[in-house]
Amino acid sequence: MECVCITASGTEYKLMYGMLFSIRSFVSKMSPLDMKDGFLAFQTSRYKLHYYETPTGIKVVMNTDLGVGPIRDVLHHIYSALYVELVVKNPLCPLGQTVQSELFRSRLDTYVRSLPFFSARAG
Repeated sequence: MECVCITASGTEYKLMYGMLFSIRSFVSKMSPLDMKDGFLAFQTSRYKLHYYETPTGIKVVMNTDLGVGPIRDVLHHIYSALYVELVVKNPLCPLGQTVQSELFRSRLDTYVRSLPFFSARAG
């Protein structure tokens, strides 16, 4: 399994990966249902972490405010329309490493800012 991290430091990456691995493992052991969709979100008192994993093991994670509902379609769009099209299909972007594509970062930023639940906060 590989994870492409475009904004977190090495320590944040390791902590996030460990937390996601633990939650996913716990959910798969406790769920009486088929794990086709598996772990979708995790909520604290301050934020909601949304999780999407592709059949190939690529993980897409987004933190939002608590009031944001399911965003599986948003995460799928980030993977299929942005990551696959701008990173996977780009021979200049080595897979399994931090995404260095400015085009990907720019398009991702534009897409996220266009979402109805996005609001820029000062501070």
